[in-house]
Amino acid sequence: MKPSHIGRKISRIRELRGIKQEALAFELGVSQQSVSRMEQSENVEEETLQKVAKILGVSTEAIKNYNDEAVLNIISNTFNNHDNSATLQGHIIHYSPSFNPIDKLMEVIEENKKLYERLLESERAQNELLKKMIKD
Repeated sequence: MKPSHIGRKISRIRELRGIKQEALAFELGVSQQSVSRMEQSENVEEETLQKVAKILGVSTEAIKNYNDEAVLNIISNTFNNHDNSATLQGHIIHYSPSFNPIDKLMEVIEENKKLYERLLESERAQNELLKKMIKD
């Protein structure tokens, strides 16, 4: 069995959520380079993993168990089946979405917008501080 690469899973989930490394770094209070290194790491400390999971809006178990192939199968079956069922690892799963995907997409866009606004505000505050320091 191939070892689990937690950093790569974090990266994939982050990308699927539409969150940039810079935004994740800001929320974690670290540099973008630190997030890049974390995503290249096979293992991530449990405390960091919990923080990342919270920011990405998933559980730590969802990160640990993330599987590209399963996600692609679900997406493929979602668009190919017209009877509201999907096949996952040989099991037929019947589903009836209880949400509007466009509403969910708009929620994610709004979350990202707020995240970028906080990042921008932080940058402005840092610039003001630097200006003040240079002036003094």
